[in-house]
Amino acid sequence: MSRQHWLLFALALFCGYWLNSWAVPLFDLDEGAFSEATREMFARGNFLMTYLDGEPRYDKPILIYWLQAASVALLGWSEFALRLPSMIAASLWAWAVYRFTREVGGGSHEKGLFAAGSLALSLIPGLIGHAATADALLNLLLALSLLDLWRWIEHPRRLVLLRVYLWIGLGLLTKGPVAVALPVMVMLPFAALYGRWREGLKAAFFVPGWLLALAVFLPWAVLLTLRDGGEFFRHFLLDHNVSRYSDTMESHGGHLWYYAAFLPLIVLPFSAWLVPALASAKRWKSEPLTGYLLVWFGGVFLLFSTSATQLPHYLLYGCTPLFVLFGLHHEAITRRWLALLPAAIFLVLLLALPSLLPLFPPPEHRLYERGLVALIQATVTPGYYLACGGALLLLLVTAFRPGLPAWQATLRAGLAVAIAAWGGVLPLLANGQQWPVKLAGLKAKELGLPAVAYRIHMPSFSVYREAETPHRTPVSGELAFTRVDRLEDLQTEVARPLVVEYQAGGIVLVRVE
Repeated sequence: MSRQHWLLFALALFCGYWLNSWAVPLFDLDEGAFSEATREMFARGNFLMTYLDGEPRYDKPILIYWLQAASVALLGWSEFALRLPSMIAASLWAWAVYRFTREVGGGSHEKGLFAAGSLALSLIPGLIGHAATADALLNLLLALSLLDLWRWIEHPRRLVLLRVYLWIGLGLLTKGPVAVALPVMVMLPFAALYGRWREGLKAAFFVPGWLLALAVFLPWAVLLTLRDGGEFFRHFLLDHNVSRYSDTMESHGGHLWYYAAFLPLIVLPFSAWLVPALASAKRWKSEPLTGYLLVWFGGVFLLFSTSATQLPHYLLYGCTPLFVLFGLHHEAITRRWLALLPAAIFLVLLLALPSLLPLFPPPEHRLYERGLVALIQATVTPGYYLACGGALLLLLVTAFRPGLPAWQATLRAGLAVAIAAWGGVLPLLANGQQWPVKLAGLKAKELGLPAVAYRIHMPSFSVYREAETPHRTPVSGELAFTRVDRLEDLQTEVARPLVVEYQAGGIVLVRVE
């Protein structure tokens, strides 16, 4: 790659995954839950199993917690340290996509750059790259396993297949069965379509690979089972895998069309490249790689479109092949205005957002939402307009720069979107939703009184309070962390005077007399 392309790649990684990661509080629910579980590992001296506010946490296996623990042990407790494993994993994910696309693209650095840059600068990959959760790590490991699986299909080498199983073993430690299910779900239909059963069976029954994967996963699993009698795996497998597919969890239900509608937003501002990427399906017979990539994407798309629990980032398990296809077809779109249109619409909407919020106020009875929106409106700073306006200016300069290919222009548009999203919108959302929680937690720590969470689940409060926060009704002398729309019910239940110790937005911290 030229020096200019290296600079563009580095900027894409920084703006897409690292920008402002140090400046905003943890976001609930997920960041707060992962971070508090990591904090409680240190507090309990137990690094085999996780707890959340004193209760066993069965959501995920252990690897991301170990990585977060290592990060905070090295750097100290901060949002940046808790997010660092995700930022590194996301950056490695983009690097893996760059290398693979360059390899299969005839050694083209431009194809690799566009594939990796579009991954780093797309909206939802950027979101999980910023988040102190397991998602970036999982997507890295899924990508590594399936990209190496293709390398093995093309050039069967024992070392490459062993790598596939190493990634699977680490994936089991990160998320569990999906690390095995996804490669199987891709390899089976691919083998059927192209008559590659020999390769499929050899990969599936590669005993040294299974031994390696189990050597990675089993030591923790066995020690944990000896400690808790198998409770983790009973809850994890049934509640957080089988039930997540068959039953709606945490109010995240959806429809068959959910991911079709959401896909352009997931890859924004590279939405225009969905057309040539998906249109490449017409060449599947003559291009096995195209077929492999589309089977990968299509299998994930169909699986989660029929799931009872749907979240935008689930589709990311199948988006790595889309970004590879973006790179392979980076010159398919030549009309610059068409390529830049999604970014332009998005940035104009962001710039107008503070003016639009008063036009759509939450209903009168939604006190929490009204408080949150009011605080957002009250804390719009010149920095927001600087980030969004500067991003729009960058887009305009890009749009009118002569001789710039559409794919390079869109990478620059991606930088503009990332600057606006992570430099402008993220701090603004934090002002309304998360700063009140952080400040309430710090206030509770300062007061030094016992505290409970009353009908609210925002575990970052416990992170900042540096103590477990049981979920129950408070008694006299305790602090209650809750939402403003729960105060009336709280007053009825305790039947004692409540003293407000802190209140902002939709969050309130009260002391029961």
